[in-house]
Amino acid sequence: MPATNHKSTLPNPSPITAARTEHNKGLSAGIFCFVFWGFAPVFFKLLQHVPALSIIAHRIIWAAAFLLLFLAIRERSQLLKTLRISPKQLLILFISGSLVISNWLIFVWAVNDGQILATSLGYFTNPLVNIFLGLLFLGERLNKTQTVALIIAAAATTYLGFYLGQPPWIALALAVTFGLYGLVRKTLDVGPLVGLFWETSLLLLPALLYLWWLNPEQIGFAYDLNTTALLVLSGMITILPLIGFNYAAKRLTLTLVGFLQYIGPSISFLIAVYFYGEDFTQGHKVAFAGIWTALVIVSWQSIRITLKQRASL
Repeated sequence: MPATNHKSTLPNPSPITAARTEHNKGLSAGIFCFVFWGFAPVFFKLLQHVPALSIIAHRIIWAAAFLLLFLAIRERSQLLKTLRISPKQLLILFISGSLVISNWLIFVWAVNDGQILATSLGYFTNPLVNIFLGLLFLGERLNKTQTVALIIAAAATTYLGFYLGQPPWIALALAVTFGLYGLVRKTLDVGPLVGLFWETSLLLLPALLYLWWLNPEQIGFAYDLNTTALLVLSGMITILPLIGFNYAAKRLTLTLVGFLQYIGPSISFLIAVYFYGEDFTQGHKVAFAGIWTALVIVSWQSIRITLKQRASL
C-alpha cells in the first residue's frame, strides 16, 4: 500500500485564544518583575556590611556586563547596529543614567540603614510624582480627580514630615529621582535594555576608578567569596526584573501595568514592618493611608476611562 502523509489535524489557535495566551504570559512576567523588586531589600540586606557606594559601583559594572551578554545573545550579528546611537542620545542617557544610579544609591543606603519603610513610601509616591512632573514639564493638565488625589497625597506626606520633625527625605528623593528618570527617558526613542546598557556603560569608568581607589590590587574584590558572589549577582538583580517588565509592558495595558507596580512597594512595606520590625508610627499610618487613597482614586479613574474606550469600539 502506498505510504500516506499524516498531517496534523490540530486546529490553529484562534486570534482570541492567541491574544489571551500572550496576555497571560505578559501578566506572569509583570507579576514576576514586581514581586522580584518587592523582595530586593532582602538581597541588599545581605550586603549590609559593604558601603553603599561600593555596592552601586559593582552593580554598574555587572549590570553592564550582563546586559551586553544578553543583548549579544538576542541580537547576534545585529548587536553593533542595535547599540549604535547618536552623540545627543548618549548625552541624554548620561543624564538619565546619573538619575537612576542616584536612585539606586539612595535605595541601597536606605535599606542598609534600616529604612525599608521609607523606600516603600517613595515608590508608592512615584506615580503621583509622575503626574506632577507631567503637569510641570509636559504641559499636561490635571482633571479634578487627579487634583484631589495629589492634594491628599501632599497632605499625607506633609503630615508625616511634621510628625517626624523633618520632611521624609528618603521617600521624596526616591520618588523624584525615579520620576525625573522616567521624564528624561520619555524624550528618548531608545529601547529599555539598550538604554540601560548605555546608562551603566557611561558610568563604568567612574565605577572602576572608585573601586581601584579603594583596592588597587583587586579592583574592589576585597571581600570573602560569598560577598563577592552577591556583588556580582547585583548586576543580575538589576536586569532580570527589567527584562520581565519589558516583556510585560508589550503585552499588557498601561492601566494593568500601573496596578501591578504597587506589588513591589507593598511587599517591601510588609517586609519592613513584619520581618525587620521597623517602627510603623502614627505618622506612617496617616501617610500610607493618604498615599493609598490617592492611588486608588487615580487608578479607579484610569480603569473607568479604559472601560469607556473599550465600550465605544
